Amino acid sequence: MRTETASPDKVTAPPPADWAQARTRVHAVGLTAALPAVECPLAEADGYTLAEALTPRTDLPAFPTSSVDGWAVRGAGPWRLTGRVLAGGPAAPLTEDGTTVEIATGAMVPAGTSAVLRVEESTRTADGLVDGVPRATPEWRRPGEEATAGEELLPVGTPVDPAVIGLAASCGHDNLRVRRQPRAALLVFGDELLTEGPPGAGRVRDALGPAVPGWLRRYGCQVGTADVVGPVADTLTAHVAALRAALERADLVCTTGGTMNGPVDHLHPALAELGADYVVNTVAVRPGFPMLLAQLVGADGRARFVAGLPGNPQSAIVALVSLVAPLLAGLTGRPMPALPHVTLAEPVAGRGAHTHLALVRLDRVAGTARPVRHVGSAMLRGLSTADGFAVIRPGTTGAAGDRVPVVPLPLLPGERAW
Repeated sequence: MRTETASPDKVTAPPPADWAQARTRVHAVGLTAALPAVECPLAEADGYTLAEALTPRTDLPAFPTSSVDGWAVRGAGPWRLTGRVLAGGPAAPLTEDGTTVEIATGAMVPAGTSAVLRVEESTRTADGLVDGVPRATPEWRRPGEEATAGEELLPVGTPVDPAVIGLAASCGHDNLRVRRQPRAALLVFGDELLTEGPPGAGRVRDALGPAVPGWLRRYGCQVGTADVVGPVADTLTAHVAALRAALERADLVCTTGGTMNGPVDHLHPALAELGADYVVNTVAVRPGFPMLLAQLVGADGRARFVAGLPGNPQSAIVALVSLVAPLLAGLTGRPMPALPHVTLAEPVAGRGAHTHLALVRLDRVAGTARPVRHVGSAMLRGLSTADGFAVIRPGTTGAAGDRVPVVPLPLLPGERAW
């Protein structure tokens, strides 16, 4: 359903959406359009999302394994040595009391073993027997001690990182069932933009074309150099053509600039011509207010999305963390990204009826966050030194000592900074 309502004389823009409600709405829409599941080799699965719960193919461990180097003994000692068991091979059973085999850490414990004696706590008698007192606690790992066959270890929606890959390998898996990664494209709008060299003569350097693909990759998207197009000419025809071409190959198209209703802002008319429906059209957040997310249905029946990022660079990144992050979580079947909390070391101003996303840098030793400088909508200097955005809710301010939510900046797959 469109969020703009028409009158005979004009189109009336809707009130901006509450920031927290917009995130929830966008995530829910993403979940309904979750991408299909695919088989992925373990070596290539980092950064994907489980589309199937991870379960072991056997008990873990699958057989009793020694946790120390020493002697597997049967009955009372001293014991007569009858052989050796190393990791990676089968173990013949111990069938007689008073016998032992040398055993290595990780080796299969022979059937009939009554105890494992640590090598450093053993002695040898004059006639070559092994002697010592085994500890009361068993020195081996029992089958199923870590997990049983078929037990759910990780649920659907778990992000795959190196720890998950290692666990999957130990469970006996060669592949994982994961959600296909979203394909993304970026369209840069603005005749005033330069793509090389220093700014001047009324033109500014495009900072988002080179930067946004990296953010999208950190959110798990596939973005190639050919997927970045622009600057697109400031005409409605050019905007429609660029959007139509990008939507043919991408699940998500991000655009920069043109989200307002100025004389060369053609994004809204282009979306109307393409038959798009707004999921969110403007958000009550500062900076980043004129952001949007629209949805279209392709010829194949699958949903595609257009995220309209403001042209001011910091505002564009606010739109990424506000709308694109929860959308991508939904598309990959992940839960809504949880927001960690941090203690403010300094005051942070509010923005009246709007949510304020304030750039902060985390002091990991003290567990606090401080606002950074140079945080105007058009500035990127503050962003380059920040770890995330402190969330100051509408109608409030952040005082030193307050615990507030933080939206972390996206990291590489497997990184956990907060």
